[in-house]
Amino acid sequence: MQVLSDHVSSPTRSPAWEAEVPPDMNDRILEAWRDMSASTRRLLAERPSEGRLLFFVILSDAIFFLSWTLKTLLAPTSAVAETMPFDVAALLLAAILFRTASLYVLAALAAAAATLCGGVGSWRDTRAAVFWGALVSAPFGLLAAGLAVVLNRAEASLPALADPLFALPPYYVGLVPFLWFVAAGIAAAHRFERIGWSFLTLSVAAVALSLAGVYLSG
Repeated sequence: MQVLSDHVSSPTRSPAWEAEVPPDMNDRILEAWRDMSASTRRLLAERPSEGRLLFFVILSDAIFFLSWTLKTLLAPTSAVAETMPFDVAALLLAAILFRTASLYVLAALAAAAATLCGGVGSWRDTRAAVFWGALVSAPFGLLAAGLAVVLNRAEASLPALADPLFALPPYYVGLVPFLWFVAAGIAAAHRFERIGWSFLTLSVAAVALSLAGVYLSG
């Protein structure tokens, strides 16, 4: 991986976006959708407290919980309802509790891997990038949940929508923007020129964990 030679901030020279008044949360998320690298650099330049980073995680957890509640409890598609465990509510609660800890683990592993590849960011920088990426990508999961609700309502008049080919993608498509924004944030935090390697590494890890989960559940 190639690493950019310039650093995030300098005591004598500051990028224009650092000097601007920080926008509100909605503006920040829109900025991140346009340019996650610049958004992450802005965040790192502000040296956010651990409490603020934890707020990002908790807010993304809340959106995650809402989206999966819609997809699994309120309006699951028939293809998913048939394979859903009886105590799905308990599993969903466990998932939300485990998610916060798993993001800390992801940040630690990403920081170690990026450092081995020549990255210059710290674990704190990586945490900020991962937590911010989780929040920025959370609305896409909510949109996917909305699509699942639409499919659930439309199955009665369009039985073909019950086919897993149509019914299952809303349950997994939200993972793609999550991986992309987190990868972009990690690349920015460690000053990598390209996002592709970070995204590819996270994608391979996600596929491997999914296959392991299917194997263990079987």
